[in-house]
Amino acid sequence: MPASEPLAGYSTWTHRWAVVLACATFPLLWIGGLVTTTDAGMAVPDWPNTYGYNLFLYPWQTWLLGPWDLFIEHGHRLLASTVGMLTIGLLVLILRNENRRWMKGIGFAALALVILQGVLGGMRVLLDERTLAMLHGCTGPAFFAVTVAMAVFTSRSWLRATDSSPTDGAGIIRRLTLVVAVLAYLQLVLGAVVRHVPVDAQPDTFMLAVRFHLFLAAILTLHIIGVAWIIQTRARQVPRLRNLSLALVGLVVLQIVLGASTWIVKFAVPTWASHWISPQSVAVIQGGWTQTHIVTAHVAVGSLILGAAVALALYAQRLLIESPLPLVVRRELGAAI
Repeated sequence: MPASEPLAGYSTWTHRWAVVLACATFPLLWIGGLVTTTDAGMAVPDWPNTYGYNLFLYPWQTWLLGPWDLFIEHGHRLLASTVGMLTIGLLVLILRNENRRWMKGIGFAALALVILQGVLGGMRVLLDERTLAMLHGCTGPAFFAVTVAMAVFTSRSWLRATDSSPTDGAGIIRRLTLVVAVLAYLQLVLGAVVRHVPVDAQPDTFMLAVRFHLFLAAILTLHIIGVAWIIQTRARQVPRLRNLSLALVGLVVLQIVLGASTWIVKFAVPTWASHWISPQSVAVIQGGWTQTHIVTAHVAVGSLILGAAVALALYAQRLLIESPLPLVVRRELGAAI
């Protein structure tokens, strides 16, 4: 299809709006993680109002010049409301421009999910319930994954599928990328469990959650590296998949560094690492700037890994076509010709 030819079903505004929604959701997750890290979730005791004011009419001087926890929590609510309105706007564009019924269903699902996320956040405040905070931390990344999926589904690359190419083992790659996305989300759920273990829980409970988190992190890391290697060797002719797989490898390396740094700044240098890092050189300052932002970055990058994994899995389903002939046969035919 020539590049100048209009693409049936493609709407520039729908796709751009979906991209903006996904881009707005990621900092919302980051700030939400900051709320949990700084324990600012109860800085505003009422909901949906802020100290009796309408959310959007709360005095900006009190917000900007007030305590840090109030600034973070109220800012989180404002950004969450913005994301909710962006979701409604995207649904309107989908209903007006989309002919795919399943895409309209995803638009309604996204709206339902963002409403659920808001209600969970509000109930967490009203009931001061730690379990609701954990659920709130699980549904946020799920909504982000949906926004990434909508950006993919509305893209020109998805509708045109110009990069599609016969690939040996296409079915295996498609399945493996789906497994990566599932593992990435399960890892986020385990991370939420670790962050919301009750303060009065037994120490063994926390360590058990940490061990499961580390175990799944190792599996996810090896899986991402394996999938990236397969894509680089078997699907190198599909640039979008190749670039996404390399980005995933880079993100998981960054996440490992942030995870190790999180443990060090929150607790201490592990005994096995004391030969490389002097325990005296690392001061654990509870609630300090370094600790707060390293821990929050670890949470946020986890969501970014999920988003990249979802995009990789979806494009793999769309762009990979199983080769009609085995690679060896095609090489022999090419040599004969």
